[in-house]
Amino acid sequence: MSIQRQHTNARMSQIVVHQNTLYLAGQVAADEDLDKDAGEQTRSTLSEIEKLLAQAGSDKTQILSVTIYLKDIDADFAAMNRVWDQWLPMGSAPARATVEAKLCEPEILVEMSVIAAIPQGPAV
Repeated sequence: MSIQRQHTNARMSQIVVHQNTLYLAGQVAADEDLDKDAGEQTRSTLSEIEKLLAQAGSDKTQILSVTIYLKDIDADFAAMNRVWDQWLPMGSAPARATVEAKLCEPEILVEMSVIAAIPQGPAV
C-alpha cells in the first residue's frame, strides 16, 4: 500500500493519497483574498480545495468529510454557510464539523480540512 504525497515541504503535504482516499491539509483563502470578509474567504478557500481535488483525480461530489474552522463562529457561521450551500452540489453533503478556533494568522477567518474519495476509473 503506497502513500503518495504532493506539494510537500519539510512540515506538511497539501495532498496525501492512500488507496482511494484523499486527505487535504487545512486550506485557507488565497493570499489576495485574506483581507476580505468570511463569505469571500470561504469562496476563495473552496476554490483552492477544488483545485487540489482535481489535481488528485477527485471533485467536490466525492468529499466524505470536512472540518471547518472559523475564527469567530458567532460572526461568520451564517456567511460561511451561505457560500457553502451554494457551492455544494445537491445530494453531496459530506459529514461535517464546524468549530471556532484560533487560526495561525490573524487575517484568516476560515480554514477547511477535507477528506475525499478518489473514484476508480473503468476496469481495464
